[in-house]
Amino acid sequence: MRYTAQEVADFLHGVVDGDPNVELHDFGGIENGKAGTLTFLANPAYEHYLYTTECSAVLVQADYQPTSEVKTTLIRVADPYDSLAKLLSVIRDGSEPEAGISQFAIVDPSADVDPTASVGPFVYIGRNSKVGPRTIVRAQVYIGEDCLVGADCKIYQQVTISNRTIVGDRCILHSGAVLGADGFGFAPTAEGWDKIPQTGKVILEDDVEIGANACIDRAVLDATIIRRGVKIDNLVQIAHNCEVKEHTAIAAQSGVAGSTTIGQWNRLGGQVGIAGHLKTADRVTFGAKTGIMASIEEEGSSWFGYPGRPYVKAMRSAAVADRLPQLDKQIYDLSKEVKRLREELDKLSEISKTKDGE
Repeated sequence: MRYTAQEVADFLHGVVDGDPNVELHDFGGIENGKAGTLTFLANPAYEHYLYTTECSAVLVQADYQPTSEVKTTLIRVADPYDSLAKLLSVIRDGSEPEAGISQFAIVDPSADVDPTASVGPFVYIGRNSKVGPRTIVRAQVYIGEDCLVGADCKIYQQVTISNRTIVGDRCILHSGAVLGADGFGFAPTAEGWDKIPQTGKVILEDDVEIGANACIDRAVLDATIIRRGVKIDNLVQIAHNCEVKEHTAIAAQSGVAGSTTIGQWNRLGGQVGIAGHLKTADRVTFGAKTGIMASIEEEGSSWFGYPGRPYVKAMRSAAVADRLPQLDKQIYDLSKEVKRLREELDKLSEISKTKDGE
């Protein structure tokens, strides 16, 4: 990588504020980057680093106005974070393997691997499965029978794609992800638990990304569906018969129980849990560790806590919880005072009865 600030700005349709000829040869963090590196400012919490950074150029919002003197060159763009992503995808995406099938891979004769795809060593591709154009399948991936993997996908080491799974175009599956394991289905009997065969499949639509060691279980009869543009982090569990609708993002260690439908553009923080057979509206946000026990119908709402409540109500409950020790002492003191007053009233009542008797 060796570009001028002006060349970077032209690629991003941005504007240079400073030296357009400053040379950039790498990326760096705004707090510790060195001369010759490019960084970005998207979070106001990091603004103070802008005035001391050694980076040679910084991507900033087009309308950003510094509050102190800036010594570095600014590249004004519509969205600094998205602009960084575009640059990284072009410059640092890494070398791609050559097309072709490794001599150490096992590919069933009935499988159809596009000539432009790349299949690494110790990959297994089962009967009647297809791998699309320009898709990269890294070492030790398992693709079962009757699977369909689309074009321009990236499937990293040790991913498991079980029988009849469908993966759309431009999907990314990170190491250890498992698509199509049996759903957790058992029927209680007097003798124990009878396993319910999970005969369905998993469908990933286009532009889906699945994190490392995430699991998406096959349906009982039909399909567990991950819709277009969904992003799923590491260690997430999506149970059988679920549907995750378009562009929803799910952070690490979250779990969605069976037959639940997550609306479009939902955002689930880390360790969110959603019970089974529920539905959520579109554009709902769940704070970390929120537990949802009932369907959510309000579009654009925010939820937090366990059990999950609307965000403002949850924050008020949290504020009250912080005062519980103080309130407990007040209640104790008031109880003692009430007891004392009752005892005095009882004494006055006895005195009054004595006088009445005289």
